[in-house]
Amino acid sequence: MAGLGEYRRKRDAGRTPEPVPAEDAVLDSAVLETGADGDTLAFVIQEHHASRLHWDVRLERGGVLVSWAVPRGLPTEPGDIRLAVHTEDHPMEYATFEGEIPKGEYGGGRMVIWDRGTYETVKWSEREVAVVFAGGRVQGRYTFFHGGKSDRDWMVRRSEPPQRPDWVPLPQTLEPMLASPGALPTAEEDEDWAYEFKWDGVRALARVDGGRLRLFSRKGNDITATYPELRALGEELGSTQVWLDGEVVAFADGKPSFAALQKRMHVDDERLTRKLAVDLPVTYVVFDVLHLDGRPCAALPYTERRELLLGLGLRGPHWNTSPSYPGEGPAVLETARDQQLEGIIAKRLASRYHPGRRTPDWRKITDLRAVEVVIGGWRPGEGRRGDVFGSLMLGVPSPDGLRYVGQVGTGFTDEALRELTAKLLRLERKTPPFCNEVPRERARHARWVRPTLVGEVVFRDWTADGRMRAPAWRGLRPDKGPEDVEGWSGGGR
Repeated sequence: MAGLGEYRRKRDAGRTPEPVPAEDAVLDSAVLETGADGDTLAFVIQEHHASRLHWDVRLERGGVLVSWAVPRGLPTEPGDIRLAVHTEDHPMEYATFEGEIPKGEYGGGRMVIWDRGTYETVKWSEREVAVVFAGGRVQGRYTFFHGGKSDRDWMVRRSEPPQRPDWVPLPQTLEPMLASPGALPTAEEDEDWAYEFKWDGVRALARVDGGRLRLFSRKGNDITATYPELRALGEELGSTQVWLDGEVVAFADGKPSFAALQKRMHVDDERLTRKLAVDLPVTYVVFDVLHLDGRPCAALPYTERRELLLGLGLRGPHWNTSPSYPGEGPAVLETARDQQLEGIIAKRLASRYHPGRRTPDWRKITDLRAVEVVIGGWRPGEGRRGDVFGSLMLGVPSPDGLRYVGQVGTGFTDEALRELTAKLLRLERKTPPFCNEVPRERARHARWVRPTLVGEVVFRDWTADGRMRAPAWRGLRPDKGPEDVEGWSGGGR
């Protein structure tokens, strides 16, 4: 395998900081035998932020560094087989190289040493290389094996149990913990709570493995393609295996804007999402960590999860860590009011994370009530709204069925009116979907629809007969279905 001809052909010593030998030395047979089975030699793994993030694994052998590019990094669990592209041999001087390879050059991008140490050869043949690593981060036996027609087509697997006996594989799916509406904790309780701003976005869980991010909605739908600007967060985290909880937020004039976010939520066309990522970028505001490098975190108290989150240093062009303020409830709520934010979330410091559950350990505190609703019908508009709906007939689930809770006619943009009217026309039915009676004056001229669309409204309070007082529309929630809407529990909920 020894020889640096291909390495030198791909690089211009005057344009790259990489070590480039002036000529390819002729190695005698004694040197070529270096690296026999049982020998202990050096290895280095470099994290390479090129056009696609990968890890370069380099093994000293016959006077050069035999190299593989591993797109997702070495596997951490036995049975996990990953692609390992066999690349050209590198000079021994490369074992200490870190730096920025200029854009446009071969392998352009930032390269840092991720791990280094020694390895012992178990087997070395043309089609299989088995070694035992003894590094700072990687330890144990790995096997590289030829897996395709091309000389470059190799795979790598871990041949031993995980390095840590308590290692727990990264889950494939997780559900978010949910907050309950509530009041600000009393002055006596204040020091037992931390307070975060309510960001007026959409909930999203992020799974990062091998430098690749996948983003999931509250319902578990993969929404990675909708927000391409967030993919770089995966590369920033590199080899870290983690589940994060947060909110995708669009800002307008420096403030969270759900209306602006609406223009991003429905889009999955690749060309359009790339354009919107430039014209109307989002930010992923992260507020919790659920699993980190083989360690489940849900059972840890909020304070410990918060320390782990801060340790990740998540601050980038399209992501940030949500600030948290222990024991400062009144001040944080007042700031939210001054900045015209939706409200705050109070989180009990000693509380664990409850995936998929709504608990009082997290409290939503707002001046206006926000509620998710199911659209059950609409009334035609008049005047300027003659060709679209005038108001929506809304309900929430109850034990008896969908319960009518009022109608909303404000808060719509012209674009939202047109798009939602088109959706409603495709869902028409002859009878109302509500289990209770709609007031006669409201039902007059109403047109009914199948109750499949979920939206969100804000309102001041519930009336005595269970109607929303002064509701205003906030937008459709395509990330949720009717089964996700909180059930009716009376006008005082």
